[in-house]
Amino acid sequence: MSLTDRTPGAASASAGPPADGRRTGPTVADVIRAVTTGDLPVRVTGYDGSAVGPADAGITLSIRTERGLSYLLTAPGDLGMARAYVSGDLGLDGVHPGDPYEALRVLKDEMPLRMPPVADALALVKALGWERLRPPPPPPQEAAPRWRRVMSGLRHSKVRDSSAISHHYDVSNAFYEKVLGPSMTYTCAVFHSPGDTLEEAQRAKYDLVAGKLALRPGMRLLDVGCGWGGMVRHAAREYGVKALGVTLSRAQAEWARAAIEREGLGDLAEVRHLDYRDAPREQFDVISSIGLTEHIGVRNYPAYFGALRSRLKPGGRLLNHCITRADNRAPHRSGAFIDRYVFPDGELAGPGRLVSEIHDAGFEVHHEENLRQHYALTLAGWCRNLVDNWDFCVNEVGAGTARVWGLYMAGSRMAFERNGIQLHQVLATHNGPQGVNGYPLRPDWTP
Repeated sequence: MSLTDRTPGAASASAGPPADGRRTGPTVADVIRAVTTGDLPVRVTGYDGSAVGPADAGITLSIRTERGLSYLLTAPGDLGMARAYVSGDLGLDGVHPGDPYEALRVLKDEMPLRMPPVADALALVKALGWERLRPPPPPPQEAAPRWRRVMSGLRHSKVRDSSAISHHYDVSNAFYEKVLGPSMTYTCAVFHSPGDTLEEAQRAKYDLVAGKLALRPGMRLLDVGCGWGGMVRHAAREYGVKALGVTLSRAQAEWARAAIEREGLGDLAEVRHLDYRDAPREQFDVISSIGLTEHIGVRNYPAYFGALRSRLKPGGRLLNHCITRADNRAPHRSGAFIDRYVFPDGELAGPGRLVSEIHDAGFEVHHEENLRQHYALTLAGWCRNLVDNWDFCVNEVGAGTARVWGLYMAGSRMAFERNGIQLHQVLATHNGPQGVNGYPLRPDWTP
């Protein structure tokens, strides 16, 4: 039987023929049946009136337009789904767009996908019309493909990194305030219990970093990739540290400077719009890097950690906090959706590679811990904030961008929960002559 034929007993799941009685070709339901097997856990409806899957399913995917179907056919996998969803051509009912976690879980665990035989696939496409294989223009939220980004510079050059950072972080400070909450902290928090609030957990994260760095009044801290200045302000306010933060996002720097002035921390805290490679070369007592390593490129690890070491006094401590792969065998580059819609040019390495590179740059690693489960909880909290503030966020950045964020954060939560990716903190020292570093016999903080 051809894939364009209806499976026995499935007619009741599809809409009837067009009003004029003529069948013009395969329906959307036919396409779904061609690439799935067994019982569907969701309902799928098409712009042509066809449907497949249980009518009482808790989740419904609605392919609303011919463009939506073309997105799915021309970019199979997460990129095609993302294009259709972000553009509004693919609807998702049964979950909130600010937190589609349950829909992603069902699709991943229970959707029985298959690759149809080549002959059947060709017959289906021919019946649909070859124009379906002409990719529609992507939604405006999508970054250019990697091969086109060379026009803005070589990968991880200063100009291209600035463009990539702007794509993600210069969305809207008002939007981030609603999603991240009062701390304006866009990195993994640390939870003492799942019931902790995001603010409690972010404060605990900053205190953990401060403890590992042994911050004391009068010390000089360099925080590279400082975001909206959360660590800079916390170190200055709570520990009396003179802290400098640098970020490639102009919007972040502007917000951080205003927050520093508002909190009366100008004598101790400063944030500059600056590439980490252009950070001052004065010798800092301690350096923190919280969520920057993901953006610099794995092949640039030696230069990156070398640049940090050159700015750190002998005996000083470095705390590097970043997302990693779960092992050293996984590819460094991110998938198509993350690369085009979230973190252009982002790269992740395994934890072993990360620790080795830090050692090879001349540091001595003393402590490492994996906060993977904490990031899953953090992302769940951000999704709750997006749901609670959905109308504001849509008005601020548009429905398409808001959908990108709900999809990205819910999907990332699942990846952390299932050990697809991890979050590692690595504490190291820049040793002085003869290995002197002042590090205690036992850790002088409370993990």
